[in-house]
Amino acid sequence: MSCPRILMTDDLKENALHYHSIPRPGKVEVVPTKPLATQMDLSLAYSPGVAAPCEAIAEDPSLASRYTARANLVGVITNGTAVLGLGAIGPLAAKPVMEGKGVLFKKFAGIDVFDVEILERDPDKLVEIIANLEPTFGGINLEDIKAPECFEIEEKLRERMRIPVFHDDQHGTAIITAAAILNALRIVDKRIDEVRLVGSGAGAAGIACLDLLVRLGMRRGHITLCDSRGVIFVGRDENMDRRKSQYAIETNDRTLGEAIVGADVFLGLSKPGVLSHEMVCRMAERPIILALANPEPEIRPEVAKDARSDVVIATGRSDYPNQVNNVLCFPYIFRGALDVGATAITEEMKLACVKALADLAIAEPPEEVRTAYGGQRLQFGPDYLIPKPFDPRLIVEMPIAVARAAMESGVAARPIVDLNAYRETLERFLFRTGLVMKPLFERAKERPMRVVYAEGEDVRVLRAVQAVRADGLAVPVLVGRKLRVESAIADAGLSLRLGEGVELVDPQDNPWFESCWQEYHRVLARRGVTPDEARERVGTRNTVLGALLVRLGRGDALICGTSGRFGRHLQHVSEIIGLRTGIAEAAAMNAVILRQGTLFIADTNVTQDPTAEQLAETATLAVEAVRRFGLTPKVALLSHSNFGSSQEPGAVKMSRALELIREREPGLEIEGEMQADLALSEQLRARIFPESRLRGQANVLLMPNRDAANIAFNLVKMVADGIAIGPMLMGMARTAHVLSASATVRRIVNMTAFAAVEAQRESATSEPAPTGGEEMFESIH
Repeated sequence: MSCPRILMTDDLKENALHYHSIPRPGKVEVVPTKPLATQMDLSLAYSPGVAAPCEAIAEDPSLASRYTARANLVGVITNGTAVLGLGAIGPLAAKPVMEGKGVLFKKFAGIDVFDVEILERDPDKLVEIIANLEPTFGGINLEDIKAPECFEIEEKLRERMRIPVFHDDQHGTAIITAAAILNALRIVDKRIDEVRLVGSGAGAAGIACLDLLVRLGMRRGHITLCDSRGVIFVGRDENMDRRKSQYAIETNDRTLGEAIVGADVFLGLSKPGVLSHEMVCRMAERPIILALANPEPEIRPEVAKDARSDVVIATGRSDYPNQVNNVLCFPYIFRGALDVGATAITEEMKLACVKALADLAIAEPPEEVRTAYGGQRLQFGPDYLIPKPFDPRLIVEMPIAVARAAMESGVAARPIVDLNAYRETLERFLFRTGLVMKPLFERAKERPMRVVYAEGEDVRVLRAVQAVRADGLAVPVLVGRKLRVESAIADAGLSLRLGEGVELVDPQDNPWFESCWQEYHRVLARRGVTPDEARERVGTRNTVLGALLVRLGRGDALICGTSGRFGRHLQHVSEIIGLRTGIAEAAAMNAVILRQGTLFIADTNVTQDPTAEQLAETATLAVEAVRRFGLTPKVALLSHSNFGSSQEPGAVKMSRALELIREREPGLEIEGEMQADLALSEQLRARIFPESRLRGQANVLLMPNRDAANIAFNLVKMVADGIAIGPMLMGMARTAHVLSASATVRRIVNMTAFAAVEAQRESATSEPAPTGGEEMFESIH
């Protein structure tokens, strides 16, 4: 079977295959949610205990939502007849896509998925197979099934099944497109019932978009739809079906070029380049263009804007404003539908999604959202029609809108009585997502900074740099001997080329050697460093050279520490870069991304036994860093003591730190001192201290000393198989991070994104270069 090929670079193809195969094949696994450690556990999980819920469900089927995972389980189902841009590649080859869809459901909305690939192209037989799976699932997401069969299949399944059935290729695209068009019409000051739309593409998504726009008030007679054969007009017989025929109009136009004259809106779900510069010139004033073909749109935004300065345009691409991305919809419409036990996804629920999306873009975003997107204004306008895909408000506002609409339209089997409590549940989910790095990646790509890697000969660093280059996160500056670096690149089979987007500073052939050693001597002359020693260290100690490059403006951020002792690297960074104005002590924080949530733990690496004052400063720095991830900090001060139950020095210190932090950050959600289990469980905390100001699960843990923080971080990382971020060195005058010798490629990439975003902030504030390195070093030690 042949299929079209998606163009990709060799690097991307190699990385994708590696990603899907290592450390284990595929992207998903089944994880038990109950313990199975004792004979009693076994008796409860299986025979004989399992008979109790079986009997209960047999008597009352609705109890399946209480005793099984069905209420949170979606089937992502395909027959592989229309996969992405690959065509009819079949169900087996479609499995990676279905697994990927399952990952998005889980990460964005906490929904479990079984992907089901069915070897059946007969629509009636496929309907029969899927309908018989109803006892397994709480909802069905149909995926990558070709038109026009997809319409018939969905319609028949909706009639037969008492659970939500949703063809995302149709309705997810339609919901987001409709929200973008509604907001674009607001901007150009036109009414939906007056505008004329020309569509290119009459497949599943194209027809669904038009259907939803008609429900929103667009006149069917104002729509001209084109497919690969031209305009769909009354009397045309070629390549027609029932869904296309409803958009046939009386017209003499036969081509897109003829139909586009005077059009207010162009909606493209077809193929690259079909809308030309000349065609845009012939559209009405203040035209709206949605060019949604992927990966190459019907017209590039820069071409459209060259033709018409008054155009408002959206595409399906992440590298342009106004990305129409289905991830804005499908996780959240299912979240709301599952949570009320919806028996279907109604038109009212889809319309609620449209309104919620449109309103979110108009509403003023909270500080966390602005921070997550690098201080962008995110102000409603031509370049901000719909929310960003990683806007944390989506998981709250969208499911609530869907749940409310389901209840109002009478399809909610388990109505939610207290929507405020439901909102709190959704807000808590924000802290359990594994996507905390994504906003940082997006911000880093907006303005790539020069990141200096001190260990440029380390193969882990080189692998990370290749990923950094592929993602456009930064401009890498490697410190290392040229021959050694080139040899390591060759041995690892990497495609990096020095001088092609990757800079190299060779300590043995450094064009800035004179300025570097002179600056190093100037800073440390009063610590007994002679000119000869300055020359020797700059030429032989890569972290010294890397820190000087950042200090002198040859780089924007430093990453070091993948070999050698943390303390030695920290000493060099502290001596050369120093502390930010107003900061008395540096601190380090690590994060670990777990299934249960993301935890930030401080101070893991710098101060052995901090005072209450030092803890308060660390908390301030940690809160600032956590907000950079777009998260709301929830801080817990940990101890062996709970809320004054002990008067030992460690507990008293943490209690005093709480007072100081509240003076500095009166609006901060913080509590302590307390044991770790109370910090992570609101239920346990409420039993002991109902007056706690901390709600939900803490995500920032401050430890009484370095040993406790470092041990806790490494234990959690290893035992829970978490993804580590850090150490994040906080309080420095310039961005610099000292990693650990155990840093993986993934951690280096993550820290590159974090460092790049920090460097962007610093370049905006333009703080003067540090001076007096010897005093700074003394203040840290």
